[in-house]
Amino acid sequence: MCVPKCLNADQKRQRCQSPEQLLEFFRRNPNDFLSRLVTMDHTWLYHYDPETKQQSKEWRHSGSPRPMKFREQKFAGEVLASIFWDQDGILHIGYLPTGQTINAEYCLSLLVQLKDILKEKRHGKVTKGVLFLTDNAPAHRALTTQKKMAYLDFQYLDHPPSSPDLAQSDYHLLPGLKKQLKSRHFSSDAEIIAAAETLLDGQLPEFF
Repeated sequence: MCVPKCLNADQKRQRCQSPEQLLEFFRRNPNDFLSRLVTMDHTWLYHYDPETKQQSKEWRHSGSPRPMKFREQKFAGEVLASIFWDQDGILHIGYLPTGQTINAEYCLSLLVQLKDILKEKRHGKVTKGVLFLTDNAPAHRALTTQKKMAYLDFQYLDHPPSSPDLAQSDYHLLPGLKKQLKSRHFSSDAEIIAAAETLLDGQLPEFF
């Protein structure tokens, strides 16, 4: 994945410094770092997401007629999923209510839900202190969100600006999910949600 923006000198410096800090954190105690780490990202789940031109290419003889292709568009139905995960698997998936937008208030509600789930599923992670890594979207950088993280004892790990290629979810978790959902038709939000959760729950522990 390329960086979709021309970075200025300061942003380039941050792009180098942030990963170096994470690597240093990891090198001190790899097991402790991974056992405490939680990451997340948001992604749209569509009722129908057509194949890309690259995916629909076919091998044909030079003299074969060109296949007829119809212009396809995403169905209007869509759900925004906020997926939280760690080295042991999926922790929580929140779904944005219809008509609502992602803002600091919504992110705060997700963090509170996550803390409750961690107490139930990963009590040791809560005891040690959660290392929280996500991108630097405005709702994540908001002062109210940062204060809430501190209150919940989540240590926010720095993420460089305009660098989605450095977010684990964007290059590891979500591409495979999107690929398996593409070109499939779903009749409702509940159906696409069930399909996505089945695919995520079906991943082996080694995947995470």
